[in-house]
Amino acid sequence: MSVFKLSRKQLTLFALLSPTTLFLLTFFIGPLLIMLIYSFLEPGLYGGVEWNFYHWNYGRVFGWADGFYEEFDAVYLEILLRSIGLALVTVICTLVVCYPVAFWVSTLSYKKKNICIFLITLPFFASMVVRLYAWVLILRNSGFANQFLETLGLISEPLNLMFSGTAVIIGMVYVFIPFMFLPIYSSVEKLDRNLLQASQDLGASPLTTFRKIILPITLPGVVAGCILVFIPSLGNFIVPDLLGGAKVLMIGNMVEQQFLYARNWPFGATLSMVIILLMLIILSIYLYKSTRNQAAL
Repeated sequence: MSVFKLSRKQLTLFALLSPTTLFLLTFFIGPLLIMLIYSFLEPGLYGGVEWNFYHWNYGRVFGWADGFYEEFDAVYLEILLRSIGLALVTVICTLVVCYPVAFWVSTLSYKKKNICIFLITLPFFASMVVRLYAWVLILRNSGFANQFLETLGLISEPLNLMFSGTAVIIGMVYVFIPFMFLPIYSSVEKLDRNLLQASQDLGASPLTTFRKIILPITLPGVVAGCILVFIPSLGNFIVPDLLGGAKVLMIGNMVEQQFLYARNWPFGATLSMVIILLMLIILSIYLYKSTRNQAAL
């Protein structure tokens, strides 16, 4: 009787999970497998693919030439490294902004906390493109930023803020601040204020209190926020398109160009797989460290 009930529960669970599993296999795993296969195929002369094994797509990313049609060129490796660098700077900037703000918000009353969280998540209700065009109006030569600096007498001529790495970083920090703030705020809310009071009573300095109590407790939120910001920053192409122009190319822009303009689908798939591989490495390291920390506890 118990075996029948157990099998019945298993069948019920299988019936409930089957639609979600089929959906993920069809629309998530399926496209990834297609991209992986395409990354090892030869690009067609006029677009599309030739069904021949062609491993030079990956060699091209890291500057290895095929020896026949292409010479050694590290331009794609430079773009990849630039993308990683801009993503890391975005992570650092969002962390510097969100960490103290999360502590300040945690000290407010319940009503004010909810208002602050609502204001931080409010940009999600508007299109990213619309919000980035607002930054175009701010950062352009005749924009608000230059006019404000000229009014204060800090500059005599407009600064070239648009179409630069600085503009891209400003745009990505603006877009991804909620992704950093919410995990950190969640960790800060779990911080027991009695521990801070006890640390002060025992004569610990503010730096020691931060290093021994605050940082270890909030570190999971910081790491989660850094991952949530780094991964979409690495593959982002909308912000560099609008604020960086042709001067700041990131790996996401290269994927867009290979699929839409160059019609080199295998190489676009290869660039996509490189991004996915980097993301999987980062997530694997995070999960490994988390598992070890939980096992130690």
